[in-house]
Amino acid sequence: MTTTDLALLRRARDRVDREYWLPLNVPLLARTALMSPSHFSRRFRQVYGETPHQYLMTRRIERAKALLRAGTLSVTEVCVAVGCTSLGSFSSRFTELVGESPSSYRSRPRPAAPVLPACHLRLLARPSRNGEARRSRPALRSPA
Repeated sequence: MTTTDLALLRRARDRVDREYWLPLNVPLLARTALMSPSHFSRRFRQVYGETPHQYLMTRRIERAKALLRAGTLSVTEVCVAVGCTSLGSFSSRFTELVGESPSSYRSRPRPAAPVLPACHLRLLARPSRNGEARRSRPALRSPA
């Protein structure tokens, strides 16, 4: 794969990161990367380890987790705010990736946030399709 292809794929991925709440689809993202939809999907999965749609849903669920933790919006409002059109599909995907329903995630008490760099927090909070949500994660310790 050429560096130009990687740059074009990164451009499409960055668009998903910026515009996750919009109705993005593979043909639109493929145009962003100046590729055909099928070539784009194959290359995207090869480089990022998940399909463009899976990547988009992961971004949406990450943002939904942040909105639910804030506790100011209902689950339905969060669903719409992150660009999902079906509450049932949103709840199913959220439960699949996070390991609990959006409403139980929202109502769960949270300990004081540890002092970690934002890049590490994003890595720890990122939903995963590999089953890590069902396994327990090591507890974070704040620096003493």
